[in-house]
Amino acid sequence: MKFNVFTKSKNEVRNYQGAKAFRLSPEMELYTAVVNSTLEKTNYEATNDRLERIIKLVQKNDPYFVAQLAVYARQKMYLRSIPIVLAVELSKVHSGDNLVSKTVNGVIQRADEITELLAYYQFANQRTGTKKLNKLSKQIQKGIVMALNKFDAYQFAKYNRKTEVTFKDAIFLTHPKPKDDVQQSIFDKVINDSLEVPYTWEVELSTLGQQEFANNIEKKKAFTAKWEELIDSNKLGYMALMRNLRNILEAEVSHTHIAKIVTTLTNESNVKRSKQLPFRFMAAYQELSVVKSSYTSYILDALEKAIQISVINMKGFELDTKVVVACDVSGSMMQPISRKSKIQAYDIGLVLGMLLQNKCKNVITGLFGDRWKQYVLPKGNVLSNVMKLKRIEGEVGYSTNGYKVIQSLNNNKTKVDKVMIFTDCQLWNSGHYNSDKHIETEWKAYKKLFPNAKLYIFDLMGYNSAPLQVEQNDVYLIGGWSDKVFEVLDALENGNSVIQYIKEQSL
Repeated sequence: MKFNVFTKSKNEVRNYQGAKAFRLSPEMELYTAVVNSTLEKTNYEATNDRLERIIKLVQKNDPYFVAQLAVYARQKMYLRSIPIVLAVELSKVHSGDNLVSKTVNGVIQRADEITELLAYYQFANQRTGTKKLNKLSKQIQKGIVMALNKFDAYQFAKYNRKTEVTFKDAIFLTHPKPKDDVQQSIFDKVINDSLEVPYTWEVELSTLGQQEFANNIEKKKAFTAKWEELIDSNKLGYMALMRNLRNILEAEVSHTHIAKIVTTLTNESNVKRSKQLPFRFMAAYQELSVVKSSYTSYILDALEKAIQISVINMKGFELDTKVVVACDVSGSMMQPISRKSKIQAYDIGLVLGMLLQNKCKNVITGLFGDRWKQYVLPKGNVLSNVMKLKRIEGEVGYSTNGYKVIQSLNNNKTKVDKVMIFTDCQLWNSGHYNSDKHIETEWKAYKKLFPNAKLYIFDLMGYNSAPLQVEQNDVYLIGGWSDKVFEVLDALENGNSVIQYIKEQSL
């Protein structure tokens, strides 16, 4: 009897729909779990289950890859909580050099992430008692010292909150050496609780809201004046401006201030510096689209311009490359990505899909659920195309029959060069429960017709499997909600793998 034999099915598993799927390598599984995570409950995975799976995957992976992934997730994917988890968990499995400290410094891009990291360190190491952060890891300590010297007095004051771990705790724990006298003065103010209360739009509006007014007309005038003052001050950040467009329009600010808003939204430097995830523009567009103001269309057009500026360097495909863009609108995609968000996974898929559609000159676009249906959509209308598809997604039903995208190509012998599917990867055949005749078999058949075709699956939820064997038969898996996923696509087009791309990121 032989034991050391190759078993073809060893990588086969079943996804949450019961359909055949394939295990990912530890690197690929960690990558997809991380870049699609807000560490909140998903349709198929509880918050603690996702966190525990990531922690175990950190232990299975090369520490240098974990470090690069952490920095990539923070600086390219614009995620905040999960890079902190990776940095702390890395400190539990790696020592002997400065890898952990460089990772900590790389993932801390905002002052409050210093205290967030220490709070997670406390949680992860199950510290209790009065000295929960006693015996802090030396490399964590060094990384925090580097991070403490990155921020000015305003940034410390803005996030100086009464939380379990404070900036004062961070300074007492790490004893940072200030980079200059100015930084020493800031540290002294943190310790002495003498930081000046910063000017923020939240404080301004909150203070105004606590005042008493003779009537609602006077109250509205006061808020209109305050919004105009905030707009003139240029201290309303890009994200804050997008989140308050509805409030600003309802306050009926002047046409001069509307013009200033549009200028701010569409300024290329502002857009790039803001580092907004694409779905943030869609969230603002969606919120604003119901506001009955004569300026609504003007602002909607500005948001359309802004999202296209944000991906101005994104590469698409020319007339000689035929592309299919297929978006999953199944029931499992229709859940908020976090408790406080109205954005759902399928919103993200639609936005990314329409960004790609806008950059391709030879493209078939459609939705799949129970059925696959193609739609003709104009160029130059990323957000309005998303809203149109959101209104009609019920036309294709709510199952996850991604195989029908490829089946349609097979049935019609339609030659395409690239198929792009935006999905949570829980693909199956709803007509035949547990059937193995789904996207894998359809793709194998298609490759016989057109051997040079490539299939790219954009994983938007990061579960633990893929519907096909990736990096075989020209099948590639890409994860994440940022427009930077298209940089990964470009790397794949140039012969790299996803993992190679991550490993090329500098710390």
